[in-house]
Amino acid sequence: WIPVHVDKNENLAVMSIGFLLKSNRDAVVWRGPKKNAMIKQFLSDVVWGDLDYLVIDTPPGTSDEHITVAENVRNLNVTGAVMVTTPQAVALGDVRREITFCKKVGIPIVGIVENMSGYVCPNCSECTNIFSKGGGESLANLTQVPFLGCLPLDPKLTMSIEDGKSFTELYAESATASAIRDIVRPLMAS
Repeated sequence: WIPVHVDKNENLAVMSIGFLLKSNRDAVVWRGPKKNAMIKQFLSDVVWGDLDYLVIDTPPGTSDEHITVAENVRNLNVTGAVMVTTPQAVALGDVRREITFCKKVGIPIVGIVENMSGYVCPNCSECTNIFSKGGGESLANLTQVPFLGCLPLDPKLTMSIEDGKSFTELYAESATASAIRDIVRPLMAS
């Protein structure tokens, strides 16, 4: 399989089960063994080329899919996992269990990012904490994992993604773009 490149320089490639469906309205209704086989295929049969980074987005939890990923990246030179949480207690509990999971299977934790940390008004650019704030940083302190930073909900970020445009280029001076750079910079250095 060939991944889909999402940028004109072909630096960012994406693979999704959604690309293999006949229709974008189709649902994938698979049990564990079939899902696990597909994860293995994505890791071994996709022609990724030379990679600087492999980002695997998983749902919350510590399910069979997570075990399959951990087993199949074990032989790779994995820098570690970046945990993404929202500030709410339920999400923090999920991520706390994911951190324990990673420690048990030997995957280092690079850090924690708090997503949806406030809402940026599209008119005045003021950030309001509608869900709460600080849960990600508290979890990082509790688990002795580096805290990488916070990302607010920003309608301009959503629009950029949906339009296939680079948010950090379009809104380079925004607080959200600065937060993205502050999170990504140390990840790229490690």
